[in-house]
Parts: sequence; C-alpha cells; structure tokens
Amino acid sequence: MINLSSGYKITYVTLFADESIHPKYEEALTVVEREYLGRRYPMYIAGKEVYTDKEFEKRSPIDTDILIGRFQRGTKEHAIQALEIAHEAFREWGETDWRERVRIFRRIADILEARRFELAAAITYEVGKNRMEALAEVHEAIDAIRYYTDLMEREDGYVKRMMPGAPGEETWSVARPYGVWVVISPFNFPLDLANGMILGALLTGNTVVWKPTSEAPLTAVLLYKAYIDGGIPPGVLNLVTGPGEEFEDAFVSHRLVAGIAFTGSRDVGMRLYKRFTSEQPYPKPIVLEMGSKNPTIVTAKADLDKAVEGVVRAAFGYDGQKCSATSRLYIDRRIKDEFLARLIDRVEKLVVGDPRRRETFMGPVINRRAFENFKKYVADAVKAGGKILVGGKTLEEGFYAKGFYVQPTVIIGVPEDHYLWKQELFLPILLVSEFDTLEEAIAKANDTDYGLTAGIFTEDESEYELFFSKIEFGVTYVNRRGGATTGAWPGAQTFVGWKSSGATGRGVGGPYYLLNYFREQARTIVKEPKK
Repeated sequence: MINLSSGYKITYVTLFADESIHPKYEEALTVVEREYLGRRYPMYIAGKEVYTDKEFEKRSPIDTDILIGRFQRGTKEHAIQALEIAHEAFREWGETDWRERVRIFRRIADILEARRFELAAAITYEVGKNRMEALAEVHEAIDAIRYYTDLMEREDGYVKRMMPGAPGEETWSVARPYGVWVVISPFNFPLDLANGMILGALLTGNTVVWKPTSEAPLTAVLLYKAYIDGGIPPGVLNLVTGPGEEFEDAFVSHRLVAGIAFTGSRDVGMRLYKRFTSEQPYPKPIVLEMGSKNPTIVTAKADLDKAVEGVVRAAFGYDGQKCSATSRLYIDRRIKDEFLARLIDRVEKLVVGDPRRRETFMGPVINRRAFENFKKYVADAVKAGGKILVGGKTLEEGFYAKGFYVQPTVIIGVPEDHYLWKQELFLPILLVSEFDTLEEAIAKANDTDYGLTAGIFTEDESEYELFFSKIEFGVTYVNRRGGATTGAWPGAQTFVGWKSSGATGRGVGGPYYLLNYFREQARTIVKEPKK
C-alpha cells in the first residue's frame, strides 16, 4: 500500500475543488492495476482464507476486458460456519471494554486515510465512479468512524445513571450488544455503506458476518483487510462472497443471527424483512435502507443558477445510481422554460466517459442489466408520450463499445400515473413536470411509496418552512447547490428513510444510529445503609 499524507478532504459538496489530489489518485490507479486486478481472492472466516469449489468473475463496467478478479462462490454451509465463528468471537468481543473498541476503530480510520487513494482507485475500477465521487466516498467512511468513536466517548459507552426506584437503590441503564449481525451491502457505495453498517455493529460490541454485493467484492476485501490491520480480532468480522440466494436461508432463519443490516432494493429488503420477522423464534432487530424516488421542487423564487447545479449533481452524479438521487423534478410553471433551457445547457456539457480520466463526470452504469434497463425506460417514456429534452441514447461506438455507457437524460410529458414516476430506476433519467402552487408540488412529491430524500429551491423562507412541514421524506434539503437531494453523512445529517425507503431502525447516520445495534439493560443495586 502507498502511504500518502493527509490533505484536503473531498466530500460530495466539495467535488472538483482541489488540484493536488490528481497525481496521487493517478499513481494509485497504477498501483491497483499492478497489484490487485486479475487475481484470485478468498473469503475470510475466523481470520482464515477460505476457498470454494466454485468461483465467479468480476469485470469492470469501464471495459469488460478488464478482469477485476476471481472470487469465491460461497454456500449456505459457509454462511453457517461464519455465523458459528462469529458467535464464538462474540463471547470476548462483546465483553471488550468500549474504550478499547474505540481505540481499534481510530486506528482503522488512520489506515483508511493512508490508503484512501488506492481505495478510491479500486472503487473506480470496480463500480465505475469518477475520481471525485470515489474519493468522497472514502473520506465519508473515514469521517463516519471518527464521528462515532467520538460519539461513544461523549456518551460514555452509553452507560447512564438513572433515578433510583426507592431509597437505597442505585439504578443504571446500560447499552449492551445483541450478538451476531448479518451485514448485506450494495454496489453504489461499496466502501462507505458497508463501513457504516459494520462500524455500527462492531463498535457497539456485536460481531459480523458480511455479504457484500457481487458487483464490488474487491473493495470488500480491501476494507476487510483495513479492519483486520487495525486490530479487529479473528472471527469478529467474517467475509463471505457470492450470490445472495446462496446465503439467504441461513441469514433469515438461523438462530444465531441476532440482527440484520441491509442496504439495497425494496424488493430484496422487504423479502428479508418478512422472512426474518416470521422465521426467527422471537422479534429481532433489522435495519433497512431500501432506496427511493426522490423529488426536487423549484419555485419561482429560486436562484436558478443554484437550482440547475443542484439538480444536475443530484440527478446525474454517479449516473443516478444513488438511493438519494433526484429522479423527479417539479418546476413552477412561470419559470419552467427558462429553467429547462439552463438545465439542458448544463447537462449537454457533462462529460460521459472513462471515469479514470480527470474530465469525466459520468462513467458507466454498473452492468449490462442496468444498460438494457436504460434503453427500455427511455423507450417506454417516449411510447407514453414523453419528450426527450436531452440525452436518451446509449453510447456503443469506439471506446464505449466494451463498457456500459449512457447519456444523462431529461424527459418531460410522461403521464404522472406512469410506472416511471413510481419505480426507482437507479439510472441517469430525470422526469420533469410543472406546478402552479407549492401545495400542488408538495402533493405530487409525496405521491410515492418511498420517502428518503427531497429538496426544494426557493429564497422565500415561508416556502421552505411549508415544504419542511408537509413533505413526507426523512432527509430534506433547501437550496443545496452541491446536490439537491444528495449529501454527506453521518455528522452532517441523519440519513433516515420514511415509508418503504426504511422499514425499521433509526436511519443511517446521525446521533442515534448506534442505538440500532444496542439493547438496553436496566441494572438496580440495593445498597444497605452503612451502620
């Protein structure tokens, strides 16, 4: 690993703000290509390398000739083995003083910071993120560790002295871990979201069996190694790879599973939720974040330059493959034409291409399925009466031929009862409608089963106060130029979904997040008065 000194912090608001990162990132690309790509990687159970009879290949969406690596196709038996090992490890890790866990995680944060450029380069190769998005993701993972270790200290390990129930009694509320958590992480933030869930479970004294997405197994291996190098003991964190269906039965029904943390699609999340709550012998915690269909409202009192930039970044950053991406845009009828003209001009200037290159804003979508879905959704929009204002095409010639590249796309005129307005597309497709009153816009924005993020652009305080009081979304923004509905966590906000965006738990990020992974124990001590 190359060890590079700490410098300017990249976040989703400060993209493209610092020149010095570029040579370091480009050096890391070379290191990743030379040292990591094309190799065979194991799973890790009890700290030991585990190989299986079957493997799967992961290829880069940038160019499918690039082999990321060969990874193990685990089975239900491997899942059970990992659960049993994690259960054994919990006996000691769960009793480890919280201050020691804090010390370990602070070392992990330092390791991630030292390796941040290599981690970002691996993310670029594996899931197609441009350099700024990839670096921002790594920095947010580091921030999460530092935020929550500080929080554990401020809360004194969540041990609280309570009022006595009777004279002579001493009463305490003590937060205790549950046991073994299953963590299932997605491709779009393969390091940040995985780190957030694993951190939440381990820092609070639980142990983990982690099943990352098969679209980003290399990033998972690199994050696992950082955790182990930082001092996580063998068996406390176990990594299994392969298709989810190989592990699901064990994860939802095995008696040793104390909780599940999942980020991914609503269909998979709800299936896990229903099975876990029905197949376990008693209620157990499950923390879910399941995407969204996020709206942005632009009123006649908006700063249009600010609004255009915020909408573009939120809709097309990382190809719209974010649970927080803007996919529905509602514009005041009085400014619609002017705003759309500015929006189209801005979108046309976005560079779609190789995410390893400095000038690229949008790289490829994640895989062939997403590529084909893009074509289907655009065709369905046109068939329904929609008009493509910009984009709408796949890129398949020359360099683009071996990857999965599409244009950022803005479409107007699709009927608002059409499935494209209701279904999370996870692609760079922005649907546009208009409104006459803010109340009407908010009603349209709320007309969804989802409820993760929502944004508004207005310089009128009364308008955004109405928005805050009426919008049915867990994360809300006003005038966010850095991304109308997208943002950093954990310190800046709580990332919590309403409705089907988040079925249970206290969200991802924010001051209450660690409580997802704790159970409370009340302790009362009766002390006889001294004679």
